[in-house]
Amino acid sequence: QVQLVESGGGLVQPGGSLRLSCAASGSIFSILAMAWYRQTPGNQRELVAAVTVGGNTNYADSVKGRFTISRENAKNTVYLQMNSLKPEDTAVYYCNAGGSVGGSHFYRGDYWGQGTQVTVSS
Repeated sequence: QVQLVESGGGLVQPGGSLRLSCAASGSIFSILAMAWYRQTPGNQRELVAAVTVGGNTNYADSVKGRFTISRENAKNTVYLQMNSLKPEDTAVYYCNAGGSVGGSHFYRGDYWGQGTQVTVSS
């Protein structure tokens, strides 16, 4: 069973930066696609960024050019570097493991972290 532990959320002013981390248990991290999703109250959980086993990345249009997803397999960890943050980036961010790519669409995996709150406000 894959367990995901997220960290790095917090309060930041508009234009600031945060780096989220997601540490996965087990030795199968290197063969799992990883992704970050976010959710606000009353809304669907939406894909923010994904990285495949081979290192290919995909980003939501709303964060492209500002956010970067990366993985460090030796530490079983995936990161989300968030720059130029906007108030509309405020959400609970969730780590997801085991997804897959179909054309231009990324299908979410079965494993989720507990979520970490990101608040962008002045």
